Amino acid sequence: MARGLHWLNAILALVTILLAYGISGTSRHGAPRAVLLMLHGSFGMTILAVLLVWAGWRLRHPPPPLRPALSRIEVLLAHATQAAIFMLFVAMPLTGYATLAAVGRPVSLFGVAAIPPLLPASGRLAQAAIALHLVGQFLIYALVALHVGAALVHGFIRRDGILQRMLPSRAP
Repeated sequence: MARGLHWLNAILALVTILLAYGISGTSRHGAPRAVLLMLHGSFGMTILAVLLVWAGWRLRHPPPPLRPALSRIEVLLAHATQAAIFMLFVAMPLTGYATLAAVGRPVSLFGVAAIPPLLPASGRLAQAAIALHLVGQFLIYALVALHVGAALVHGFIRRDGILQRMLPSRAP
């Protein structure tokens, strides 16, 4: 289950990033931008929901210990990187929500349902949320690059089985 949620989140994050990239190429007040923003926010909230399920799963099913081939510092860095990615993947949808809520707009979930604005209207709060969202974006890029890079080093240079433990299972 954890492996499936890991890859589901990876796919959702990639889609969300591609949508954000698409948003940057649209005119500020056009209909295409509104659709891309709605989808970006919807996928972001979906990531948050998947993370909550994942966290609940992890509370009942702790991960197996990391391989003994890893040094203590490598284990510490792996856990710290994973925790930071997890926290950022929680913070990003929340800052996205805060950005919209602070200007009185609901977050549309794929055009089917909406999360109403539960924060007071505040231009300052909206600007702070946007700033945090943008900083979080670049932190995620850096941490995911580190995470993927480390997995590739373990998979293709060290060949110590670390990468294989998170790859999708193959049927025999």
